[in-house]
Amino acid sequence: MISEQAFAAVTGMFHDVSGIHLPASKRALVTGRLMKLAQDRGLDDVDHYVQQLLRERDPLELTRVVDKLTTNETYFFREPEHFTLLARLAAARRAPDTMRVWSAASSSGEEGYSIAMTLADRLPGGRFEVVGTDLSTAMVAHARRGLYTMERARNVPQEYLRRFCRKGHGEYEGMLLIARELRDKVHYDTANLMEPLPELGRFDLIFLRNVLIYFDNAAKIDIVLRVIQLLKPGGLLLTGHSESLNNMGLPLRVVQPAAYERA
Repeated sequence: MISEQAFAAVTGMFHDVSGIHLPASKRALVTGRLMKLAQDRGLDDVDHYVQQLLRERDPLELTRVVDKLTTNETYFFREPEHFTLLARLAAARRAPDTMRVWSAASSSGEEGYSIAMTLADRLPGGRFEVVGTDLSTAMVAHARRGLYTMERARNVPQEYLRRFCRKGHGEYEGMLLIARELRDKVHYDTANLMEPLPELGRFDLIFLRNVLIYFDNAAKIDIVLRVIQLLKPGGLLLTGHSESLNNMGLPLRVVQPAAYERA
């Protein structure tokens, strides 16, 4: 188990980079995730690895630490109420311009591809673009590849599996690949929500789900204010159903649970 001193040092450095606070209850998780990095460097002790990390301050190694400590539990069509809302908005859309949706904490890409499947099914003419961003370079690479285990796709409608996914064979048995024509509609890149955002354009909807729970209130407010600058007039911000933005003084109006319009 990582020592208290090493835990405080590495999680403090992680917080400086990501804005995410890892409490003492996560010591076992941090130990497990850093052990593989330590072993890759020929070390069998996490404390020694942390000492080396702090001494060398290697940017590439710090990126690996961030990748390991970023929580990335997700699956297709998580919290389906938002996809029902998205489908309704897409089907009713009459504007001639491209509908743009941002998956702002896209993890390994399942959310972004779920958005794309919904829009491809419900939006006449297929005029849409999905952008996915995540802090972790490893997750962005995973998302771009579009290869997943079938277990992750347990909530994907059968029709969507047939239309938008390719079943793996041989060494890819038990896996699926997102079809090329759908992958071409989704663009993934790295972005840190705690820092100035890259040039992403404006969006009709922003999915900012199940990430705010890792930040304190001050950081939440900072992130939301930065993110909603990219909403088009009348656009919606979607958060996780366990995340509330009420009583935080934000310029948002509740449209339905976990869905907000910029006031």
